[in-house]
Amino acid sequence: MADQVFAGTVILPDRVIENGYVLAADGLVQAVGAGAAPAGDKHGGTGFLVLPGAIDAQVHSRSQKGQEDFIWSTRSAAAGGVTTIVDMPYDDGCLIADAERFHSKANEAAQQARVDFALYATIDPEEGATRIEDLVDAGAAAFKFSTFGTDPRRFPRIPPQTLYACFEAIAPRGLVAGIHNENDEMVRAYITKVEASNVTDYRAHGLSRPPISEALATAEVFELGAGAACPVHIVHSSIGRGYELAAAYRAQGHAATIEACIHYLTLDEENDVRRLGGKAKINPPIRPRREVEALWRHLAAGNVTVVSTDHVSWSEDRKTDPIMLKNASGVPGLEVLYALLLKGLDARGLPLTHTARLLAYSPAALFRIADRKGALAVGRDADVVLARRDPYRYSAAESGNNFVSWSPYDGIELPFRVVATFLRGACVYADGIVIGTPGQGRFVRPPLPAN
Repeated sequence: MADQVFAGTVILPDRVIENGYVLAADGLVQAVGAGAAPAGDKHGGTGFLVLPGAIDAQVHSRSQKGQEDFIWSTRSAAAGGVTTIVDMPYDDGCLIADAERFHSKANEAAQQARVDFALYATIDPEEGATRIEDLVDAGAAAFKFSTFGTDPRRFPRIPPQTLYACFEAIAPRGLVAGIHNENDEMVRAYITKVEASNVTDYRAHGLSRPPISEALATAEVFELGAGAACPVHIVHSSIGRGYELAAAYRAQGHAATIEACIHYLTLDEENDVRRLGGKAKINPPIRPRREVEALWRHLAAGNVTVVSTDHVSWSEDRKTDPIMLKNASGVPGLEVLYALLLKGLDARGLPLTHTARLLAYSPAALFRIADRKGALAVGRDADVVLARRDPYRYSAAESGNNFVSWSPYDGIELPFRVVATFLRGACVYADGIVIGTPGQGRFVRPPLPAN
């Protein structure tokens, strides 16, 4: 393959290079600079943004049997400028809680994926921490636990004493423990209260999971992590208080990180949940606009570690029940992750460097894959996204790059368009067409510590 040159405004985590370029060869970044570009096949040019390929820190490719799988999740990813997905371990009918299941999933995903992928692992609550070592050796990028029990087998609650034992087992191996942060007892009590009140419309979901139920779980797991000297990562915080807690624990010297899903930065309860009903049901819930703006203030202040989608493509029949609490929780978003974050930054006059930090640099560090991923830097994989200002109104059905034909973002005007996505220097998406093929993506795992 000839040398490739990506020209335009190069966006890095700490600066912007106007009239810049990225030179790639043999699938790796060879140089980053400004001014006259070196020889090679040229992509982009004046008016283009040159961005690092995004790492989506939270994807559910297999939450519903017969639905999306990696063939489609990674197709959406390529179309949205996401070159690595980190997939969650709660597959329908198969909790990824032992090395055999982990290897099986990695092998199956390798045959399907159009972009690179890493994998979370979890535990069976009845087994506790017994398989943590095996899963680390198998290549887990992180571990996922939930303080709320969505399903006793597929998405179980892990009680604090078991969490602590798991944290103690994970800490020496240097990985992060990711947490679904909702207090089980409080949520169940509030669900009962809402059901007794006969509130069944869009308001029911937020009422059943008040902010305090999220803040309480967040504080609990950060304290458990501090006690076990284990890095703890909140995988989704919908409330400003969560970011305050994370910042406080970091100030005390603890490895406390926190994630803002793109829906919490884009949608609000009083407008979007009212309009969309079950298609905007997510755990934790989408909050009122005042919380949305609080999250943006934390993002601007540097208190957000990463931004993700928590992508899941439920069939439409599972998202359209008029009784709000009967709908499945979660929404698709891979195809518009980059575009939505760029829109929010642009609207608030915030530096576009936040994209490189929140979508690439920080996730690569979080999952211990920064030796290869996460930056337009010499020696890293040439995962490159070209975008330009070209306003359009989004339609998931019209794009053809999603397994489902619905999205909570349908109809939203996006000021920036992802034009092309390159994975290790190879084009996997260009001008509306996904070129990447199943099997082109690779399994990415943290390096094992030296003996």
